[in-house]
Amino acid sequence: MIDDIQKRLLEEVADLHQMPEGAYNIRANGEMAARSTTANIDIVSKEDGSGIDIKIKANTKNESVHIPVVLSQSGLKEMVYNDFYIGENCDVVIVAGCGIHNCGVQDSEHDGIHRFYVGKNSRVKYVEKHYGAGDGTGKRILNPGTEVYQEEGSYVEMEMVQIKGVDSTVRTTKAELSAGATLIVHERLMTHGTQDAVSKYEVFLNGVDSSTDVISRSVAKDHSVQSFEASIVGNTECHGHAECDAIIMDQARVIAIPKLDANDVDASLIHEAAIGKIAGEQLIKLMSLGLTEEEAEEKIINGFLR
Repeated sequence: MIDDIQKRLLEEVADLHQMPEGAYNIRANGEMAARSTTANIDIVSKEDGSGIDIKIKANTKNESVHIPVVLSQSGLKEMVYNDFYIGENCDVVIVAGCGIHNCGVQDSEHDGIHRFYVGKNSRVKYVEKHYGAGDGTGKRILNPGTEVYQEEGSYVEMEMVQIKGVDSTVRTTKAELSAGATLIVHERLMTHGTQDAVSKYEVFLNGVDSSTDVISRSVAKDHSVQSFEASIVGNTECHGHAECDAIIMDQARVIAIPKLDANDVDASLIHEAAIGKIAGEQLIKLMSLGLTEEEAEEKIINGFLR
């Protein structure tokens, strides 16, 4: 049974106002709260109870899978492993994410490993949102790990979002691409208070004409600390691009660590990074329209993270 707090968390991390259509698996406080499968998408619990296997049949089109996790019990810590087996010629949307509501004094933590095995010529859109709430002194900790293995001609788009309430997070993402495969990553991140967030991306372009575009947009406020590390390894004729664009405010700190490794003369790899404060002329322009400085800053940040 899902209570009101958990329902609000589901709305934040998965945009769920009611049970979704299609396949889903909802995990609440360390246990399965609801599950549904379809003719083309099966969800099976691992025998050791450590997570689930999601199996998507070849040629599955225009279907979705929701697998959100919510924690509302202070002091709960868990580690889960979810594996996605996506057949050839699919076109699917996968929505994950985790919300933690902590009103206690103990830390609450969810660590999850998601492994994607993407078949030839399949298209996958993956959305993962993190959210924290509650007025307790216990921390809200999220450590997601993602592994992506793409076969020939596959296309994966990943949207990684963390905007509010998470005290500490370490996100690690590793991908291996075969010929003609494409991986697109859009990360949106905001930290405040004394929060810290680490993002590490490692992409191996192993097949001819494989490509990746890893883009991070972030805002760091107060005394928070962010670290973004992008490593792209080109092992053949390929195209790779990584970009970190960050706004820094107050006494926050942002670190960008690029790494490009070209192992082939035809590997084309690019990295861009820009870290700075909000431009004064932007504030002045908005304030001249009647906004306060605080309202102008909020408008700029919302547009930047959109």
